[in-house]
Amino acid sequence: MQPTRRLRWPSGLALLLLVACAPADPGRVLALAHGLDVAHPVHRAMLLLSERVAELSAGQLRVSLYPSEQLGSERECLELLQIGSLALTKVSSSVLENFSPGFQVFGVPYLFRDEAHRFAVLDGPIGRGLLLGAERYGLRGLAYYDAGTRSFYTRDVAVKTPADLAGLKIRTQESPMAIALVNGLGGSATPIAWGELYAALQQGVVDGAENNPPSFYYSGHYEVARFYTLDEHTSPPDVLLVATRVWRSLSEEERGWLTRAVDESVSHERRLWREATEEALRAVRAAGVEVIVPDKEPFMARAEAQWRALADAPEIGALLRRIRDGEAE
Repeated sequence: MQPTRRLRWPSGLALLLLVACAPADPGRVLALAHGLDVAHPVHRAMLLLSERVAELSAGQLRVSLYPSEQLGSERECLELLQIGSLALTKVSSSVLENFSPGFQVFGVPYLFRDEAHRFAVLDGPIGRGLLLGAERYGLRGLAYYDAGTRSFYTRDVAVKTPADLAGLKIRTQESPMAIALVNGLGGSATPIAWGELYAALQQGVVDGAENNPPSFYYSGHYEVARFYTLDEHTSPPDVLLVATRVWRSLSEEERGWLTRAVDESVSHERRLWREATEEALRAVRAAGVEVIVPDKEPFMARAEAQWRALADAPEIGALLRRIRDGEAE
C-alpha cells in the first residue's frame, strides 16, 4: 500500500496555518486537533497534557486543543501535519494506516489475547517502532491512547452471529482493514465520516456501525442504534502524533516538556478509559439498548481468512507473526 500523498484543505482552514513551524519563542503555542467530543476520555487526557506542558515549561510552551473536528476530519488533520500546518493530532490507527502502512497490523481481527498482551505490544519495541517509523511520511508518533475494543451496533437487527450481518450496511472508518473485516463477516462495509454518522444512522443510510463503548455512548449513537453486540473484533489504538517538521523545530528542552506531559496523559487516559467503558455500558443499558454478549468463536472463525491472507503481506506479515507468537519485547 502506498502512503497517501493527496492534500485536501478542510473548509475554513486556508488562513489557519497555526504558526506551528515558527521559530521557538516564549509563549509558543502548538495546536492539537482531533475529532472526539469533549466528554470523551481521550480528550480529557489531552486536557491534562495541555495543563502539564504549560506547567512544566512555565508558560513557554503551550498546547491548544481543537476537538470535535473543528479543524477537519482525522484524515484532513493528518494531511495538515504532513505539511507542518498543524502541530499535533490524535487519530485512530485505522485511519493512520492509509498514511503509514505498518499500522494496518492493528486492524487485524482478534490480534491480541487480552488487554495485558495489547499493552505489552503497544508499550514495547513493536509499538515504538511503528510510532517512529511514521517519520518517513512526515508524522512522528508520540504515544498510544487506549481505545479499547470495537464491537458492532445496529438499528433494527440484533447481531448474535456473523450470519446476522448479511445484507447490513455497516459504517466503517476509511480503513482497508476495517472494510475487509466487515465484508469478510458478511456485512456491506460503508465508509462514512464520524461527524456524519449520527444522521446516517437516523436516516437509514447505514444499518449500523462498529466502535468501542465510550464512543458509542458519547456520540449519542445509542439513541438510534438499539442493539450493541460485544464481539470485540478489533483493538486499534488511538495514536498521538506530531508533525515531523514541527518536532525538528523544537529545542531539546521543549521536546522534554512535551514528552513528559504526553507520558503522564497516557497513564491518566488508561484509568479514565476503564471508568468510561463501565459507565458507557451502564448508561446505554439504562437507556434501553440491548447489549448482547455473543459466542465469539464463529466471528473468530470467519476472521481467520483475513489472518491467512495477511500472513505474508509485505508491510505487516512479519509484525503479525511476531505479535501472534507472543513477542512483545
